[in-house]
Amino acid sequence: MPTAAVTGATAGLGAEFARQLAATGYDLVLVARNVEALNGAQQALSQRYGVDVEVLPADLTTDEGCRAVGERVADAQRPVELLINNAGTAVHKAFGSGSLEDEERQLDLNVRAVLRLSHAAVRAMSGRNSGRIINVSSVAGFVPRGSNATYSASKAWVTMLSEAVAVQLHGTKVTVTAICPGFTRTGGNEREKADGGHVPKRLVLSAEDVVRKGLADAMRGKPVSVPGRQYRSLLLLVRVLPRPLLRSVLARRAF
Repeated sequence: MPTAAVTGATAGLGAEFARQLAATGYDLVLVARNVEALNGAQQALSQRYGVDVEVLPADLTTDEGCRAVGERVADAQRPVELLINNAGTAVHKAFGSGSLEDEERQLDLNVRAVLRLSHAAVRAMSGRNSGRIINVSSVAGFVPRGSNATYSASKAWVTMLSEAVAVQLHGTKVTVTAICPGFTRTGGNEREKADGGHVPKRLVLSAEDVVRKGLADAMRGKPVSVPGRQYRSLLLLVRVLPRPLLRSVLARRAF
């Protein structure tokens, strides 16, 4: 059985990635900070789908956590065929109004951890000319969101890194895909708590649909995946709008 490693695997999109991959026969390496939640996910997934599930407790905002997961991804004796960099966070405050430490932690998780684990995966997968990397980004990375400047910037970086490395690896059997969902209902995540009912229903995606579309695009080797026709249409509009007009529109919106 192929093995997939999923970060942020016990909640939200990470839990849905783990479920869908287990359902298709992938063995799993689940990464998260909460040991109790990891053990619960391990038991549930292994019992339901009959796959091997390894748990790896790690805080990816730390050197120690990134090192531990990077070493597991690079282990030639137990190859990881699919890495899903899903762990991420957002600070729902205007830039400058919150603590610098929170902003830096956001970058540590959204950018630095993705850099380190992708680096480990590219080296290992290129060595055997086989593997896939999925980096969970966001449509927020395509627009200057005043409600969370650092988050938008971090996701722009994730998308560009993914696409650039995909270009680098063109012609090999290693692929990289950035999945860029919009607002996704996952059941209690930070974004949902912050936005409440503000986001129009037509813009709300389900975690199941986001993961299904993202995995399908990744298996086709697509460098950038944008789940949801509504968001693909919005991004087409973003690309043609003059930037001053786009900034003016976004200045009037909270998301």
